[in-house]
Amino acid sequence: MIKKIGAKIFANIIHNKNQKWIKNPLIAQKKTFDYLIRKAKATDFGIDHDFYKIKNYKDFQSLVPIRDYEGLKPYVDQMLKGKSSVLWPGKPLYYAKTSGTTSGAKYIPLTKESMPTHIVAARDALLNYIYETGNTGFIEGKQIFLQGSPIINKKDQNNIGRLSGIVAHYVPKYLQKSRMPSWDTNCIEDWETKVDAIVEETILENMTLIAGIPSWVQMYFEKLMQQNGRPIGEIFPEFSLFVYGGVNYEPYRPMFKKLIGKPVDSVELFPASEGFFAYQDQQNEKGLILLLNNGIFYEFIKADEFGDENPKRYTLGEVSLGVNYVLIISTSAGLWGYNIGDTISFVSLKPYRLEVTGRIKHFISAFGEHVIGKEVETAIQMACKSTPVQVKEFTVAPMINPENGLPYHEWFIEFENPPENIQDFAEKLDHIMQQQNVYYQDLLEGKVLKTLEISSVSNGGFQNYMKSIGKLGGQNKVPRLSNDRKIADKLFLM
Repeated sequence: MIKKIGAKIFANIIHNKNQKWIKNPLIAQKKTFDYLIRKAKATDFGIDHDFYKIKNYKDFQSLVPIRDYEGLKPYVDQMLKGKSSVLWPGKPLYYAKTSGTTSGAKYIPLTKESMPTHIVAARDALLNYIYETGNTGFIEGKQIFLQGSPIINKKDQNNIGRLSGIVAHYVPKYLQKSRMPSWDTNCIEDWETKVDAIVEETILENMTLIAGIPSWVQMYFEKLMQQNGRPIGEIFPEFSLFVYGGVNYEPYRPMFKKLIGKPVDSVELFPASEGFFAYQDQQNEKGLILLLNNGIFYEFIKADEFGDENPKRYTLGEVSLGVNYVLIISTSAGLWGYNIGDTISFVSLKPYRLEVTGRIKHFISAFGEHVIGKEVETAIQMACKSTPVQVKEFTVAPMINPENGLPYHEWFIEFENPPENIQDFAEKLDHIMQQQNVYYQDLLEGKVLKTLEISSVSNGGFQNYMKSIGKLGGQNKVPRLSNDRKIADKLFLM
């Protein structure tokens, strides 16, 4: 009882504190901008880019170009060799190792200024939930966070690990007793072995909060049910809060409803190795509130202009509702004008709430249609609505050179409960896609494309694919879209 009362008091304090930047968003961003520039003037990056000349955002825009990891890699390489004050004063506390694209692994710096922002944002998301709902039931039970190994590796005096594992070292002592799994289990590298061990450790516990990427939590739930034979809501009767991030939950919601067997509140987060950007602050409102006091200065580029030679860079005060933007950040970890690869769209400007729409590299535009992740996820959700059809996982790829007929979009779907008539379901999906994407509609009407086709993926097919490329579990997600067939051609079909 004392814990619950204390949590409500603390939640109220934090809510009132956060209202200051929520109600003054542009002032909060100006303060963040000034702080970042001031701190980094004497760094190698600050000297190379004439930070001493920066008096306002226009100066910054003209002096600091947009970069992705490849663009900042020469600076990071210097840091990994031991050089100090390269991108940010001093040396990073850690490097979060993530999978890269062209360069292999990426090493994202975490500094003494940036590291706490990840912890505070996650804490505030839960406290906000308590403030909004008054629900504190999850506090006195056990909580589990399905995450990567907390093992920190040393390489040339650098501390390197996975972000979720690094964060595990910062769990407050008062939460350690209720947090699961055990340290030894959390250190297991093989994901399947790890999940089996987690099931054994938790199946008899009073689990009240469960967190993780939906696809991997689903795997945990399925293994629990295989062992116990009951839905999750009966195995864990006090389970009341599901916390997730990394992917859109909506395509998974029907499956989770079936697995859990009872209503459970959920809170969505938008974290990444590069920063913690947003969390769901309202149970009954769309979107995640953008964190404006978290050591991050935001810029936005319209997704359909991103490939232009000099696309316009928008500040927070210049954005519009419903436009698909590429998210650009500058942070207290020393990432400057950094393209994280995610696309977002604002659903509210008072306060600034967004939804994640996909990845700038994950799209289909083989014929000029530029289909994005949000569109295919919405289509799946709407097509399954009011039907018994349930989808476990899916991805979409173009079929550019079919043996017969026109090209088309091929949907690879692993069904939990397949439709009675897959052709009818495909037509329904296609109709919804046409409603969302006028370019796609034009291509069909112009006989450039034919309607989409569905290929059913065998049970466990996506897990097997992720395992085959060494990305089973943790923070890894199946891309919803590809502009090629690298994933499609490796899936096992029924």
